[in-house]
Amino acid sequence: MSTLIVLLPPRDPAVRSEEWHLPDLPFLLLDKRGEPQRAGRAALGLLPRASSTVLIVAARDTLLLAASVPPLKGPRLRQALPNVVEDQLIQDPQTCHIAVDPLELADGKRVVAVIDRGWFRFVLGAFSGAGHRNVKAVPATRCLPVPAASAPEEGEQTAAAPTPFIAGLFGHVVSTAPALIGEMAAPSPAASGTPRIEIAIARGERAALGEGLALPADSIEATLAALAGDHPATLYSLVDLPGDEPRLSGSRNAAAAIAGAQPIAFEALARNALASRFDLCQFEFAAQPWRLDRATVRRLRVPIALVAASVIVSVIGVNVQWLQLARQRDAISAQMTELLLNAFPKTTVVLDAPDQMARNLDRLRVASGQLSPSDFLSLADGLARSLGPVPVNGVAGLDYRDRHLEVTFKPETKVDPDLSRRLAANGLNGSIDSNTGKWMIRSGQ
Repeated sequence: MSTLIVLLPPRDPAVRSEEWHLPDLPFLLLDKRGEPQRAGRAALGLLPRASSTVLIVAARDTLLLAASVPPLKGPRLRQALPNVVEDQLIQDPQTCHIAVDPLELADGKRVVAVIDRGWFRFVLGAFSGAGHRNVKAVPATRCLPVPAASAPEEGEQTAAAPTPFIAGLFGHVVSTAPALIGEMAAPSPAASGTPRIEIAIARGERAALGEGLALPADSIEATLAALAGDHPATLYSLVDLPGDEPRLSGSRNAAAAIAGAQPIAFEALARNALASRFDLCQFEFAAQPWRLDRATVRRLRVPIALVAASVIVSVIGVNVQWLQLARQRDAISAQMTELLLNAFPKTTVVLDAPDQMARNLDRLRVASGQLSPSDFLSLADGLARSLGPVPVNGVAGLDYRDRHLEVTFKPETKVDPDLSRRLAANGLNGSIDSNTGKWMIRSGQ
């Protein structure tokens, strides 16, 4: 199963929602074995298709908080979450989408991610309209490598471990202030248009909490030092971002020049996103690959119409043919009834015209001294003329019941396969009863 990992740009809060659009996006395509197949930067409509799509949501657009989440599920949990994070947000929590981390912190709290609902709906709708059905969204802060000392195995005691502080420099050029969601805000852009660097910050237990900033390149070191305080800090700088080389080289070099910054390749960032268990697509945004989007419905409109028309035509054709056959059946039945009444006018009730005709003809034969084809003597005579190479003394017994003859041959008698053909030539039908091994002889008329 192939996977497409895409890095999303941060939302520009100065742009109105009706003017939102997605620029060319860096992506990495992995095949079903997890090997890189393609990497580059492309417009949304030109991104390669894959079985699943993973979106790396910009750190400035997501705020990861620790909160005491009530033991609710489904719609009730969704309704309660805005009240849980209300005191920690600048933006109205009712306009935010809030997702819950499946893993619990050591103190029993849960990590919740907050993102603007309108922007998140726009992004997912754009990818769905472009044909990407199975979509997963991961906060950028969860894609940063966590040092081994800060990532204990499940079940280990972490109370004595220092709280890590991890920062990732993404190297995006930004021209506006950060979004309203968040606990911290970056300074306004400098009048001189100094390039600003996108920063993702992960902190707290297992580096589970985080937010994003946009800072001028010359103030990154001082700002991060103030934010980290006494906590052990790890700094990463994103390199090898597809498509960055010609356009954002100045910003990328500025990010890489920060003292102590360790390089992290875009492929490593993408694989961390793929491995993350925290999916922002929850509640009303939960992935539903089986549902058809509008674009798919539009493409399938003509085939669906043709299939529906074919079904309707088939149903009409079957019913018309059934009506024709029913009329033919009624006509044949009327003819047989008419023949019976013409031949035997004293018949008062007609239930089965062919059977009543056969019985009446048998009675006439008996009355005129002729044998009926289904009488014992007629069947025995036909059997005798049909034995051929089968010896007569090979017959062990004859039983006559219900207008048919039951013939039992002796065990040592070999009945040749042509007996049925000889019986048919003499106007009889013969078959072997698999239960008793006897031959059943009936009149063929």
